[in-house]
Amino acid sequence: MRSPYSGLPFTTSTPAIAAALQDVSIPTLLLSLVHITGDPRFIRDFKPMGIFLNEVQGFMSDEDKARAREAALPVIADYRDRGCPDPKPLSGELIREMLDWLACEHVPDDYLPLISEELDLDGVDPRRPAALEAANGFPVVVIGCGESGILAGIRLKQANIPFTIVEKNAGPGGTWWENSYPGARVDVANHFYCYSFEPNNDWTHFFAEQHELQGYFTQVMNKHELADRVRWNTEVLSAEWNDDEGVWGVSVRSVDGQRSTLYARAVITAVGQLNRPNIPEFDGIDTFEGPSFHSATWDHRVDLTGKRVALVGAGASGFQIAPAIAPDVGHLTVFQRTAQWMFPNAMYHDRVGDGVRWAMRHLPFYGRWYRFLLLWPGADKGLEAARSDPSYADQDYAVSDLNAAARMMFTQWISSQVGDGTDLLAKVMPDYPATGKRTLQDNGSWLQTLQRDNVELVRTPIQRIAPRGVVTADGAAHDVDIIIYATGFRHTDVLWPLTITGRNGIDLRDMWGTRPYAYLGITIPAFPNLFLLYGPGTHLAHGGSLIFQSELQMRYINLCLQRLAQPDALSLEPTSRAATEWHQRSQAEIKKMVWSHPAVEHSYFKNADGEIHTVSPWRLNEYWAAVREPDFSQFVLRQRK
Repeated sequence: MRSPYSGLPFTTSTPAIAAALQDVSIPTLLLSLVHITGDPRFIRDFKPMGIFLNEVQGFMSDEDKARAREAALPVIADYRDRGCPDPKPLSGELIREMLDWLACEHVPDDYLPLISEELDLDGVDPRRPAALEAANGFPVVVIGCGESGILAGIRLKQANIPFTIVEKNAGPGGTWWENSYPGARVDVANHFYCYSFEPNNDWTHFFAEQHELQGYFTQVMNKHELADRVRWNTEVLSAEWNDDEGVWGVSVRSVDGQRSTLYARAVITAVGQLNRPNIPEFDGIDTFEGPSFHSATWDHRVDLTGKRVALVGAGASGFQIAPAIAPDVGHLTVFQRTAQWMFPNAMYHDRVGDGVRWAMRHLPFYGRWYRFLLLWPGADKGLEAARSDPSYADQDYAVSDLNAAARMMFTQWISSQVGDGTDLLAKVMPDYPATGKRTLQDNGSWLQTLQRDNVELVRTPIQRIAPRGVVTADGAAHDVDIIIYATGFRHTDVLWPLTITGRNGIDLRDMWGTRPYAYLGITIPAFPNLFLLYGPGTHLAHGGSLIFQSELQMRYINLCLQRLAQPDALSLEPTSRAATEWHQRSQAEIKKMVWSHPAVEHSYFKNADGEIHTVSPWRLNEYWAAVREPDFSQFVLRQRK
């Protein structure tokens, strides 16, 4: 049986193949040639100098790249002429050599199971759940139809478990449905930011824009025929556990205000952590006389052309909005509370060339190896730079030698665009260790925007909002026509505003307070048959992809549901000890990270007490191993009487 990743047969002319090869990632191309021929000389005769985040050519010289294309062309033409046969499987030893070759280092053994799943060279979708024979009496409610809710629907359907997805919006995509502001795009390379079992070979940008991402999730949902399982324009208000029946009652409200209750044996929350806008409680915010809105609820009826615009906030959203609107507005005033570190990414706005799309479709396993090329430097390398070394001398500057090197690279990137000794440099240069907050992707557009004649960066704190604009703490009045709040989301208020009531009337928000926790980020003691996707302690601040994280969590949930669907099972929940120990271990690790540094203020990771409970401190392979399958000794399983 032909693997879905071994490429579609093609009849492309030799000159057209040669043209396509001018576009492609050469290291990835050479790995595909090994599959086509079974000959390891293509990785033994060539060697990338190293791989780095978003650098897909392996720092190979132009001469070596030209030599590789010259060697590839007759091989690919011959493969075409032979009818594009399915390549023979490669030995485990050769696959291992290919991994190390592409990583430019020895890939540790404890990463190999995870990487084998991600590569999925056999095309078997190893995270797919087993189909259950008798799960009709086990309905599940999924809250949310973003990336994790769609994933939940796919996996529940594959497992033959009946389900209903409840979505407050009119369509799928979650954050990619809601955040339609100018410039919105993903900051994880989207050939990795997609389901492992549903790769997209037709992305038009390497970092896709909002409309294309929303289209991808719609396409996947339609392919798996989920739409008739979704209740659109319906918001979940609360969920209450009935301990005697082993059933959740889920209260929902439709767009017309009608309320009803859905009953389910299990509930899966797939609501995300960046889905409820946060607008600071500025004095006078209701007195502003012009249009104002949050970036996540962009008012497309408002024409910004020629207007004086205030952009309040310059984190991830503001960083994208300002360059997109600056050419059109009359004047843009950006109010930034904290300067942001930026990661140089020349590809951030680049379009995917026709040759890359051709290679993705036709060259055997090109797409799978390209996915690994994105995954490896973007996985846990950032975690190494974020870990504190207590012996490092200048903790105010950096937390380790590696962290200091990151700071130096980021500093050079910023100063190279602004110039030493300028007033703007003093405003845009952060005063806390690198990677202490979310590091933003930058191709130069942000600092170029700030140097436009019609743009002003204001770092003075906002005192209040006035009828005609913004007043800062120094008493300066900034008159504007429109205010845009790019002020982020209620990230630390996990599952807000849902009211979830567990056993014995326990309110989840009262139990958590400001310190949300869950065993493995997925299950909570005293809340049976409740499963969280993207729960507390699972936000990735150091790399990877939330879709990758969701796939691991959903496999774990499917295995729990498989046990619960048995006729004798009533409910499943983790022990208090298991949840507490996991939380304590996570907290101990988080305190070793730069995110906890006292100089890092106003981080959306931190709660009002300066604590972090939402971020994962674990290497991807460590979390993969932790959630590979449930350890039911850490659970209380109640059986039917």
